[in-house]
Amino acid sequence: MTGVEPQFKRSFRTKRVYPTMLVVGLLLLICLSVTKGALKIDLNEVLDIFLTQLGWSNDGNFTAGQQGVLISIRLPRTALTIMVGAGLSVAGALMQGLFRNPLADPGLLGVSSGAALGATLAIVLLLPAGWNSPWALPVAAFVGAVISTVVVMRLSQAGSKTIVANMLLAGIAINAIAGSATGWLVYMATDDQLRDLTFWSLGSFGGASWSDVQVGALLIALPTALALLMSRALNVMLLGESDAWMLGLNIQRMKHTIVTLVCIIVGTAVSLTGMIGFVGLVVPHLCRLLFGPDNRRVVPMSALLGASLLLAADVLSRLIILPAELPIGIVTAMVGGPFFLMLLQSKKSQGLR
Repeated sequence: MTGVEPQFKRSFRTKRVYPTMLVVGLLLLICLSVTKGALKIDLNEVLDIFLTQLGWSNDGNFTAGQQGVLISIRLPRTALTIMVGAGLSVAGALMQGLFRNPLADPGLLGVSSGAALGATLAIVLLLPAGWNSPWALPVAAFVGAVISTVVVMRLSQAGSKTIVANMLLAGIAINAIAGSATGWLVYMATDDQLRDLTFWSLGSFGGASWSDVQVGALLIALPTALALLMSRALNVMLLGESDAWMLGLNIQRMKHTIVTLVCIIVGTAVSLTGMIGFVGLVVPHLCRLLFGPDNRRVVPMSALLGASLLLAADVLSRLIILPAELPIGIVTAMVGGPFFLMLLQSKKSQGLR
């Protein structure tokens, strides 16, 4: 498809400066993430722990507690945060490219509301019934996300074609139905179950483990990498579906691929970490402000920027009310909400000129 997508001008800043700044910023945030928290670990202690784990050093300039916190808590938490931030941001960029609407986000497909319904079912019905597996909640949330997405895709099909407008309307309806069912289950829940539901809905990386990272690598990182290959097709879609079809783009296959990738990424992220809002909506906007409309830049840079911003939010959530933690969903909403209002005001001002 090379040569048929729209041509975009690239400045030196968008080609070199901004990507380099994002990579350096992510590396600095990784250093902050592994060192900051209720238990302070200096970078030299982190290095000593790594060298000891590799068998290259026996200096032992750290405590057993610092080693346990770094290896078992902070490293898997940092890795999972990076994967979820990148995945949610890329999913948002794909949705905005598919709908050709900057206000689109993964929630339009009912993925998040379906996951929330699955998690509520697990907390209110499955766990009290004896399904005490630690994977009960993540599995139920993921199944809920998949079912809601499948229903939306079925409802949006007209013959052999998938109508994007019908997909949007079906997503709105599924969101309403899932929200109603979730509300009914919440009404039935006990006080302890309500507390669990509240904390899950606010999102957290506090329980991240290496098993979560393994699941995330398979169902978040891998689909995110595959999603990067869709950027050229999204550029062709900017010309409109008719022109894109005439240029040889298999529109139906592209739509199904995008929806499938978004479902897997968002469903897995929500099942592992709870609800984290505004990342998939705000990050692609920021990338378009920095890099322009070219999806070949927006999609991969969304992964970098999303990983950085969510990691920054996670570090902030740990430091605001030490030694306790603030749910990360509160932090992303506090930052994302005002930013989105500023963005709307900026668009409004530009429209008045």
